[in-house]
Amino acid sequence: MPKVPVFNLEGKEVGVKELPDRIFGLSVSPALVEQAVEAQRANARQAIAHTKTRAEVRGGGRKPWRQKGTGRARHGSIRSPIWKGGGVAHGPRSNRNFSIKLNQKAKQRALFMVLSDKVASRQLVVVDSFELPTVKTKIFAQLLKRLPVAASTLLVLPAKNEVLEKSSRNIPGVTPILGNSLNVVDVLRHRTVLMPAEAVEVIERTYRHGRKAS
Repeated sequence: MPKVPVFNLEGKEVGVKELPDRIFGLSVSPALVEQAVEAQRANARQAIAHTKTRAEVRGGGRKPWRQKGTGRARHGSIRSPIWKGGGVAHGPRSNRNFSIKLNQKAKQRALFMVLSDKVASRQLVVVDSFELPTVKTKIFAQLLKRLPVAASTLLVLPAKNEVLEKSSRNIPGVTPILGNSLNVVDVLRHRTVLMPAEAVEVIERTYRHGRKAS
């Protein structure tokens, strides 16, 4: 069972925290992690670009000129894609689907792998408690300087905490997230993961029996 030191807000070691092996003690499969990252990014992608077809542009309800006898090429509608202002052929559409399916078990295992990697590389920092009396970015920044965390840190909270969320919001590189909302991309994006000991229990309860509890 992996263990990590527990720090207080003064930056001193005050104990050791045992972590559940099934979440924080796995070996990493780069291929599975890559699949999870690709799926998450693809599923978050939105089709913004949208072009109109000849059926959607305005005008062109009648034939622009008669079929024969004018000396000009025959045309049936000014909404044709070859006309200026006409529809677009084979253009991007907003109904495109970029989603990639990845089963829940594989997705969660990839998350456990990146968390395990943070533990193995000593980039998971656990504090005994994390409370501030009031919203104050300056105080929060001072606390971070006492802890062995990098400038890029993912702050994992056991529950919604408006004081901590607002205090960390304006610090570049620090991102607050709830323990039951962890994902592969956010963990990989940050150099270190910081969480109070209580958040470990939240993660363990969330993924009870290897699947996310409803």
